Amino acid sequence: MKIAFRKRLELFIENSFEPQLNNHPLTGRFSGYRSFNVSGDWRAIFSEYEEETDKIVIFEVIGTHSQLYK
Repeated sequence: MKIAFRKRLELFIENSFEPQLNNHPLTGRFSGYRSFNVSGDWRAIFSEYEEETDKIVIFEVIGTHSQLYK
């Protein structure tokens, strides 16, 4: 999973809205966060902040769809 995440992270850094990532906002208990597909059933949930001219991304949790969205 670490290798898959690193590959997706590289893609995310190049273009955070690359269609393969399926980057989308979340609702419910994860309202205010976003998620992208890491591989198959695995997702990365993150938040984004602007600080002066920088965009800061904090990865909150990585897990399977069923682990995260019960």
